[in-house]
Amino acid sequence: MGIRNAITAVQEGAGENVCKSDAALKECAEGKKGPIILAMSPQESAVTQDFHFLVLPEFSYLALMSAIEPLRVANHFRPHSYRWSLLSLYGHAVTATNGMALPVQGAFDSAKDVKTVLVLSGFNTLNYFSPALGRWLRALQGQGVTLGAIDGGAFILAQARVFEKMPQHTPVTMHWGSHSAFQERYPRIALSSALFEINDACISCAGGISCIDLMLALIAQQHGRALATEISDWIILGRIRNQAQKQRMEVAPRHSVYNEKTIQAMELMQAHIEDIVSIDDLARLVGITRRQLERLFEKYLDATPSGFYMQLRLERARELLQQTGMGVTAVAVACGFSSASYFSRSYRAHFDISPKEDRVEAPAVRRQKPHKVSV
Repeated sequence: MGIRNAITAVQEGAGENVCKSDAALKECAEGKKGPIILAMSPQESAVTQDFHFLVLPEFSYLALMSAIEPLRVANHFRPHSYRWSLLSLYGHAVTATNGMALPVQGAFDSAKDVKTVLVLSGFNTLNYFSPALGRWLRALQGQGVTLGAIDGGAFILAQARVFEKMPQHTPVTMHWGSHSAFQERYPRIALSSALFEINDACISCAGGISCIDLMLALIAQQHGRALATEISDWIILGRIRNQAQKQRMEVAPRHSVYNEKTIQAMELMQAHIEDIVSIDDLARLVGITRRQLERLFEKYLDATPSGFYMQLRLERARELLQQTGMGVTAVAVACGFSSASYFSRSYRAHFDISPKEDRVEAPAVRRQKPHKVSV
């Protein structure tokens, strides 16, 4: 099995601090000043699980802390359940996107007794790939080590060709901002839009605070939901999200719209960026007149239906320009524009910059754009 059971035995001397069952949690909590130590079920294995995080430059500090903190709090309630080590490319400190330098325990190829490796990256991921890193990951895979990726780390796994030895259609997820670039470079890999994916072949996570959700799911698998719930409460999370929840807010709540007909029209627009639907057809599909649709958009969005539709298409175009290697003409077609010149005029009118200039002037630190990398 890819994910090993990772439960630390509660020492016999824990005495009254040990909760004998999930049902006893509440009773144990009352009147206790220290942490409650949760007892293991007889089926649980007395081993500590090790995580090795390979942290690449330009990583997200939020994602890393969101992955580690649930493990730390798990140890608070059930001592010695988890250990973690931080690795970098050369054993030196790694700088995150917030400018903070993170000390590590060593270089990736110096790691011993590796059971689970999670590759964490944020921007310009493939700039930090090397043939040596690819060989190391493939060797670990051959030894039965569980491989995983956080945020843009799936680029590293894909470039290392480890997905080729996984079952076909093994899903992998990553930050939504990198989806277009990943799909363009690796069209045969099954890309998921879930918060996280857990299977025997691979663990992956979208990054950000979804790392908390991933770790709570792993902890729940290995120790039971009671411990995951205790951790959620301890870090004031409020709820535990499942993997099926989407990374991004839907278009309607993002604009604070709750009118049913308006939402239906917005969702149709979102689903037809390339093969655009006329406003008359949108109104017909929603079951109202064009004039009624215009009034709803004016009331709830302070925009015309055609103007809001254009905004969605141009936002998608900007994402494709900045996240993929697609040419301006290809982007125009993918966003429903009949000509590159019309697209360019519309783009400049909306963003006050041309498509070509926006690509050139885009920040140097961004999510991965395809380029040639050695394997």
